[in-house]
Amino acid sequence: MSTAQDKPLNILFAAKQERWAQYEQPLKTAFDAFGLIAHLATDIAPEEVDYIVYAPNSPVQDFSVFPELKAVLNLWAGVEDVVGNRTLTAPLCRMVDPSLTDGMVEWVTGHVLRHHLGMDSHILGQDGVWRAGIVPPLAQDRKVVVLGLGELGLACARSLAALKFDVHGWSRSKKEIQGVTHHTEVDNALAVAEIIVLLLPLTPETTNLLDARRLGVLPEGAVIINPGRGPLIDDDALLAALATGHVAHATLDVFRQEPLPKGHPFWAHPNVTVTPHIASETRAVSASRVIAENIRRSENGLPLLHVVDRTAGY
Repeated sequence: MSTAQDKPLNILFAAKQERWAQYEQPLKTAFDAFGLIAHLATDIAPEEVDYIVYAPNSPVQDFSVFPELKAVLNLWAGVEDVVGNRTLTAPLCRMVDPSLTDGMVEWVTGHVLRHHLGMDSHILGQDGVWRAGIVPPLAQDRKVVVLGLGELGLACARSLAALKFDVHGWSRSKKEIQGVTHHTEVDNALAVAEIIVLLLPLTPETTNLLDARRLGVLPEGAVIINPGRGPLIDDDALLAALATGHVAHATLDVFRQEPLPKGHPFWAHPNVTVTPHIASETRAVSASRVIAENIRRSENGLPLLHVVDRTAGY
C-alpha cells in the first residue's frame, strides 16, 4: 500500500472544530498505514492545499482559492449541501464506509422489527392489562418497501430479505436483487408498503417525494421509517396523514432543521418517534481508512472511489 511521493501532501481538515478532536489521530494513523507522508491541519495556506477532508457545514465554501486542489473527500454520505457549489471543480467523493453501512442496516432492521412485531404495545403498555391474542404476521407476510437502492438501501433490503420479509424496492435505475421485488414506478411501490424505509438521496426530484398525494397511495395504517433525508417528506402532509390514522406511525431520524426545534409538533406527537440523526453516524477510525485509501489511489494514478455525479446529484 505504499505511495510514491516526492514531497509531503498538504491535507486541509475542513469541518467543525469538535470534529478535529475526533479525526486528527485516526486520520494520521490511517495515512501512516497507507504509506502517505502528509501534513494534516485545520489551517493551511490555500495555494498549498492538495486535498480537503470536508464536512458541508464547514466554513470553507469557496473552493476557487485552492489552485492545486486534487479532490474533496466528504466525511458524510450525503453531498446535497455541497454538490451544487459552482466554485468546486475538483472531484468530490462521498463517504462510503462499511461501518456506516453496517450502522444503517442495524438501525433500519431494528425499527422495522419494532413496528412489525408491535413491540410498543408491550414496552409502553406496562399497565396491568394482559394483551394476549394479538399476533403479528410472520415476516414473509409483511411487505416492506425500501425507496432508494444505493449502497445503504441495497444493504438494508438484503438484510430484511434475509429475515424473510416480503421486500420491495424502488430506485431510478433498474436493480436485480435476489429476494427483492423491484418496481419501476414509485406509486406501485408505495401501494404495497405496509412499512416503508426512505433511503433516497436528496435531489430536486426527491424533495417532498412523500407529499399528500403519495402518502394517500400508501395502504391504510402504513408505517414510515426515514433515516434518509428530512425533506423527502412533506411535514405538514405527514402530520395530516397521522391525524387521520392513514399513516399509523412515523419513525424519523432526519429533519429539515437539525436539531429539531423544541416546539416542533413531531416531539409531542404520540405516533412519531424522533431519533437524533444517529441511524448511520460516520465512525472516525473506519472513515479515516476510506479517506486514506482514496488519497493513496489518487497519488498512484488510480481512479478515485465514490466520485459524485454532479448531474445526478449523488
